[in-house]
Amino acid sequence: MDKFQEMRAFAAVVDSGSFVKAAQALETSKTAVSRLVGELEERLGVRLLHRTTRRLSLTEEGEVFLERCKELLEGLEAAEAEITAHAGEAIGLLRANVPVSFGMAYLAALWPAFMQLHPKVALEISLSERVVDLVEEGYDLAVRIAQLPSSSLVSRKLASTRLVLCASPEYLARRGTPTHPAELSAHEVLAYNLLATGDQWQFDGPNGPVTVKVSPRMRTNSGVTCCAAARQGRGLVLQPTFLVGEDLLSGALVEVLPEYRSIELGVYVVYPSRKHLSPKVRAAIDFLAEAFRQPAWPA
Repeated sequence: MDKFQEMRAFAAVVDSGSFVKAAQALETSKTAVSRLVGELEERLGVRLLHRTTRRLSLTEEGEVFLERCKELLEGLEAAEAEITAHAGEAIGLLRANVPVSFGMAYLAALWPAFMQLHPKVALEISLSERVVDLVEEGYDLAVRIAQLPSSSLVSRKLASTRLVLCASPEYLARRGTPTHPAELSAHEVLAYNLLATGDQWQFDGPNGPVTVKVSPRMRTNSGVTCCAAARQGRGLVLQPTFLVGEDLLSGALVEVLPEYRSIELGVYVVYPSRKHLSPKVRAAIDFLAEAFRQPAWPA
């Protein structure tokens, strides 16, 4: 039995002076109120009320317990009132996990705007390339860049990106421009070591899928580091358009083998469940969806 129901019944009996009036106040039967009070006394192992045919009175233990009951019931009512008052309002701590490169390049500048829109939300933003366990580690949401998000999570797609093979003009002038993915095995490669396919780089060309094994000159878990080395002529990279888009537009990097397209990826916001989604999480999801409605990088 709900302890709060027992306490409500007990307090109502004392306040009204009878089981009948308490039942009317609680919109239940006299029998139900009597049972709740009896179960409360049995559970506590003390008598809370003196009962006579004419009146009810509190025992010494009843007086002490009534004071505590009212404190707890008032606290519960205040909590319920506060939650009701904030229904639909984004409030509280929002914990988010985001990829390092994407988080620094595109999300860092967005969080201040979110804070301005939702002044009662505090942010805790964790940047990591590790795929965290949202439930186990207590995150409200995460941004992930993948072909498909985890089936155990709820996701909303924010944008699309694709991996682009590129290099600096200086590197291509020095080492030559590949004409087929098979030639990549003879080139210097700067590899992102968290790529799902590892050293097996995949492409879809005019004659169908092509997979080539590369031998990286450098490996790193940072796409930004790969791109920086590529701009300095150190090798070929396979990086997403959200990282290399500006370099391609400026000419710092040149797309190689454009007729061979590589993996298409989605940028997703993921969260544990649609059930009882809090206003702060809903606000963050909607904010990110609007922010990436027109991505800043080329398709």
